[in-house]
Amino acid sequence: MFLHRDHVAAQTGRVDLAFTDRHGGVSTPPFDSLDLTRSREGRDDELRTNLSRLADAFEVDGFATMTQVHGADVREVHAPGPVDEACDALLTTDPDVALCVRVGDCVPLVLADVEGGVVAVAHAGRPGVVAGVVPSTVAAMRERGATTIHAWVGPRVCGGCYEVPGSMRDQVAAVAPAAYACTTWGTPSVDIGAAVISQLTAAGCTVHDVAVCTRESADLYSHRRDGANAGRFGGIVVRRGTS
Repeated sequence: MFLHRDHVAAQTGRVDLAFTDRHGGVSTPPFDSLDLTRSREGRDDELRTNLSRLADAFEVDGFATMTQVHGADVREVHAPGPVDEACDALLTTDPDVALCVRVGDCVPLVLADVEGGVVAVAHAGRPGVVAGVVPSTVAAMRERGATTIHAWVGPRVCGGCYEVPGSMRDQVAAVAPAAYACTTWGTPSVDIGAAVISQLTAAGCTVHDVAVCTRESADLYSHRRDGANAGRFGGIVVRRGTS
C-alpha cells in the first residue's frame, strides 16, 4: 500500500506523508488493485473502498481530492472530500485534514512546513511545470505563513523513459533547463523530476527525492507503459492535531 512513508516533526507538531503503490486495494485487473483514479466509469465502489482502506492505514478520516487539469491553480481546503473547482494543487492550514494528489507518470509533490502549520500537494507533469504549478504552490504556502518548506518529489517517469518530440523538450527546458534530457535509446526526452527539483530549489525549499521510475516499476501505475489500462497512485499528507 505504501511505497514510501515519512514524517517530519517539530515542537509545534508533526506531519505525516506517504506515496502509495498499486497494492492492497480491491480494483480488478487491469487496474489491480489500489487504483485511486477519480470517476473511472463503473468503478466508483472500488474507488470508495480503496480510499477508505488507504484512510484507515494512514489513520485519517478521508482525503481532500481534486480534478486535475495540468494547470497551476491552487485551492485551499478545510475538510476532506472532492474539491468542486478543478485545480492542480491543494493546501491546508487545518490539522487532521489529509490531502491527496493522484498520478500515473507525473510528479506527485508533497510539501510541508510543520512550524508554520501549512501542508500541500501538487500535480506536476510536463504541462504543469511549464504553467508554474510548483512556484505557485510554494508562493501560496508562503502567503499563509510557511517559511521552512520541505518538499518530497515522488515517483514519476524518469528522463530516460519519457520520450517527447524535440520541440516539446525545448519548450519545457525554456522554463526549467534541468528538464532537458535524452532517453536511454538516444531520443529527446523530458526529466520532469529534475525540473521540479530545480524549481523547488530556486524557491528555497528543502528537497527529498523519492526517485522511482513509474514506467520501470511494476509496483506503480504508468500511463506511459500501460496507456488506458493504467490506474493512478497517490501522494498524501496530513498535519496531525495536538489533541
